[in-house]
Amino acid sequence: MSKRAARVGDHGTTGTLVSTATQPFAAVRGESGGTEGSLFGRSRQPRNPISHAQIEIALSRSVAGVAVIFAVQTLPLMLEQLSTRKTEAAIPLAGLLGLSILVFVVATLLRRGIRTSAAVVSGIYLFALLVWPLVMIDPTLVLASKPWLWYLCTVATSCAAIAFPLFWAAVYTVVTPVAFGLVRLLPSGGEAESLLAVLDTCYAMLLGGVVLIIIYVLREATAKVDTAQSNALSKYAVAVRHHATEVERVEVDSIVHDSVLATLLSAAGVRNEKGAELAAAMARSAIIRLQEASGERNLDDASVAVSKLVARLRTAAIETGVFTVTEQCVDAISIPEHAAEALYSASVQAMVNSVQHAGPAQSRRLIIGGNDQNGCTISISDTGRGFDVASVDSARLGLRVSIHDRVLSAGGVAVLRTSPGLGTTITITWPRPDDEGAALNVNSPDGGIRS
Repeated sequence: MSKRAARVGDHGTTGTLVSTATQPFAAVRGESGGTEGSLFGRSRQPRNPISHAQIEIALSRSVAGVAVIFAVQTLPLMLEQLSTRKTEAAIPLAGLLGLSILVFVVATLLRRGIRTSAAVVSGIYLFALLVWPLVMIDPTLVLASKPWLWYLCTVATSCAAIAFPLFWAAVYTVVTPVAFGLVRLLPSGGEAESLLAVLDTCYAMLLGGVVLIIIYVLREATAKVDTAQSNALSKYAVAVRHHATEVERVEVDSIVHDSVLATLLSAAGVRNEKGAELAAAMARSAIIRLQEASGERNLDDASVAVSKLVARLRTAAIETGVFTVTEQCVDAISIPEHAAEALYSASVQAMVNSVQHAGPAQSRRLIIGGNDQNGCTISISDTGRGFDVASVDSARLGLRVSIHDRVLSAGGVAVLRTSPGLGTTITITWPRPDDEGAALNVNSPDGGIRS
C-alpha cells in the first residue's frame, strides 16, 4: 500500500480547510510472518496440478511395480532352466537384465533417468531374446516349458512405451512379440505348434499395444491440460493487470479530488501568510501522494485489526469537531490492509462532504461495527439539508470516485440514502454481500432507487 499523505477537509462550519494526518496501517501478518503472493504480483501456480510430468512419474512407477512382480515370479523358472543353458553366458545375461530392471525402479523413485533406464531394459530384453537359442547347451534339445523371458515380455514393451516416441514404441511392440513367437517354434523355445506360437505372439502384442495406447492417451490428455492451464493463467494475468490499471485510475482520481482540487481551492482563497504556508504544505502533500500512486501497488494478504481502523477514524472525526463516533463489536476482527485503507479514505471523504455540503445539522454521527461476514460496516450520517441525487453533476468526483469506486475496488459496497431536507447517510460495507450489485446503490427515503 502506498503511504497516505494529508487529507483535506472542513473544520466545523467556518469553511477553513485543514489537514487530516493519516499514517499507513502497520500490517498484521500471519503466524508465519510472511504473505503468500500478491494480487498484482506473480500468478500463483496450482498446488497440485494434473501435469504431464506427474503422469509420467505415475506411469513409470506403475510399470516399475509390475516389472518387480514379474521378475520375482520369473526367478524360479529361470533357475530351473539354467541347467539347459551355458552358465558362462546365461547367468551374466540374466543378471544384466535383472540389474537393468532394478536401475529402472530406482530411477522412477529418484525421478531421474527414467526414459534412459527404460530404454536399457527394452534393449537388453530384445538382445536376450535374439541370442536365446545361441546360449543353449544343446540347441536341438526341446525345452520342457516356455522360455522364462516370456514372463517379462510385457515389461519390455511397457518400458519401450515409456522410453521411445510413439512410432518406435509401436515398432518395438510388434517386433519383440514376433521375435518371441519365432523362438517358440524352435526346440530351444519349446518347439510349440504354429497356432500356439501365433497365439502367444498375438497375446503379447495385444497386451503391449493396450499399454502403449493407455500411455499415449494419458500423455496427450495431460499435455492438453497443461496447455489449458497455461492459457488460463495467462488470461488471469492479463485480467489482473487490467484490474490493477483500473484500481490505479480510481486511486489517482481520488487523489485529484481529495488533495489536488482542495489544494487549488485553498491556494485560490489565500489571504495571508499563514494561508499561503498551509496551501504550500497541502501542495507538497498532494505531489507526494501522486508520486506514490504511480509506484508499485502491493495488495497482498496483510491484514489489520478493525480496532486500528476505528482509532484512525476517531482521530479524523475529532479533528472535524462535529462528528460523534460510536464503536460496536469490532474486537478480534481483522480485514485486509488495502481494504482498511480504502474504507478509511472513503469514510474521511464522506465526513468532509458532510461538513462542506450538508449545512447546519443537529447531529453528525460515525458508527463503526462488525458484520456477519467477518468484516465491518461504517455509517456516516447527518441531519443536514440532504440533496437530490439526480441533480448532482456527473463531473463531481466526491461520491462516484472518492467513495463509491474506491470502496468497490477494495471489494466493498457503498450505499447512499438521502433526500432534500431529510439528511444524508452513507453506509460502507466490507466485504460486499453476495446479493449486492457492483453499482453504487442510492436509496431515497421515498423508496426510489437510483444508480
